[in-house]
Amino acid sequence: MELMFVVLGGAILGLVARYSLPRRHTYGTVLVPAVGAAVAAIVWVALTWLGWPWDGGWIWVVSLVAAGLASAASALLIGPRRERGDAALFERLARPGAGGRGA
Repeated sequence: MELMFVVLGGAILGLVARYSLPRRHTYGTVLVPAVGAAVAAIVWVALTWLGWPWDGGWIWVVSLVAAGLASAASALLIGPRRERGDAALFERLARPGAGGRGA
């Protein structure tokens, strides 16, 4: 049950990162919240395997902080990279005879 709550917390932190950071138009709506949920789940399970008690406070703090940082990092890294990739693709397709079929 606690795993479900920490995954939900990671997804909520991902939503916060998605809507508070710039360039959200460059990636899908669910990508950053999914990253937050996945990181929260992975960190939580890893820490329980290491013997951290699930009812302790630190496992919650570490899992949710890791999820928030991963969400923010993914949003900040994906946006500019996607813009550069889109601009490069546009330039390649805009030049006559330089791209597309048969080139």
